[in-house]
Formats: sequence, structure tokens, C-alpha cells
Amino acid sequence: MTALRRLYYWLGLPVLRGLLGLLTSTYRIAAVIGAENIEPYLDGKSSCAPAYWHQHHILCSTLIHGWIRRGFKACFLVSGSVDGEVPERIARAWGAEVIRGSANQSGALALRDMQGMMKRGFSIVTTADGPRGPKYVIKPGVIVMARIGGVAVVPLACAAERAWYLDRWDNFMIPKPFSRVVLAIGKPYPVPADVPLDAIEPHRLNVQEAVMSLMRESEDRLQIG
Repeated sequence: MTALRRLYYWLGLPVLRGLLGLLTSTYRIAAVIGAENIEPYLDGKSSCAPAYWHQHHILCSTLIHGWIRRGFKACFLVSGSVDGEVPERIARAWGAEVIRGSANQSGALALRDMQGMMKRGFSIVTTADGPRGPKYVIKPGVIVMARIGGVAVVPLACAAERAWYLDRWDNFMIPKPFSRVVLAIGKPYPVPADVPLDAIEPHRLNVQEAVMSLMRESEDRLQIG
């Protein structure tokens, strides 16, 4: 990282964190679907693998920030590229741990680090279709990580009444100020420890459909509300 970029992050990050905190504080939570599904993990005594779409990072990471305040031991898996610098610093400021890399692209090294964190009781948080997509497609590495770590995948999703969508691969969503939002937490999905690594596709599809179903339920709840 160049000296100019380091200066940029040093000056800009506090401003960004402040703006993000101000923006998220205006959101009106219409519902939290399935809040009971995360309760067993909030004391930090057992771990899981929360997974959500890259598009939903603002709302879902803010939800997890609230869990951290209650004792949840979160470790975010963040892109190893320069683009991951800001998310890493924000996550660490929240009190979370961070692993740089990808469950799919960094191979054995990332899996080793994740397994080590899970043994320490940390839950590995992933944007399951990131960092390059395709959108709404769970990466196999998420399932492999859960299987190796012996933890359940916890699907997350959300919806916003009004939002901006960036013109990029994930159509990244930025809910507009004072928008009504719905957050959804799915039932933990255990990946059997004895499933062969070359036979995880059915589990990948099950988790993918679980996240999509939660997203649809969140959108429907806003229309009903």
C-alpha cells in the first residue's frame, strides 16, 4: 500500500465510520425474522458460520455488530485485495477479528486460519457470493469451511423499503436514510462431518436457497407492513 493510500485511509476512515453510523441509526427496523435462531451463539461459547449476499453487507454487518455488543465472537472473512482495507478496519473497530482472503480463492491457508479461529470459538462471517460473484451464488468454500470446522451455516438476508443500488456486479444496496428495513436470520444448517468434499453440492444448493428464501420473505414482509 502506498504512503498516499495509507494517508487516505487514516484521514477518511473516521469520516466514513461516522457517516455509516449516522446513516444506519436512521433505519427503522420493521421486523427481525428468526431472531431466536442466533440466540444460542450470542454468548460466544459456540460458533457458527453466518452467510449473506455481498449486496446486503451494510444491513447484515450492522446486525452482526449488534450481536458483537452482546458477546458474539465474530471473525469476518474479508477480501485480500486493497478493497478489503476499509471493511477490515471497520470490523476491527467493532471488536471483531478479520481473516484476509477468500474461502474459495485462498485455498488451504485461508481454511487453516478459519479453522484456527473456529477452534477459538469465533464464528466466521462471509459474504457468500463475494468477492467477485456471480451474484446470489453460494461459493463452495463456504460449505467446505463449515464442514471442516464442524459448525452450522446461519443464513442471513434483508430488505429495504427504499435504497440505492450501485452499478456493479452485486448491485450493492445502500438503504436510504429513514428507510424501513427487515432483517432475517435463518435456521442453522449443519453440514455433516462425514460428507465427502466432492459431494457438497447438494448442501451448497440448500444453503443458497435458504438465503434466497429469507430475502424473498424479507421483501414480502415490507410489502405487508
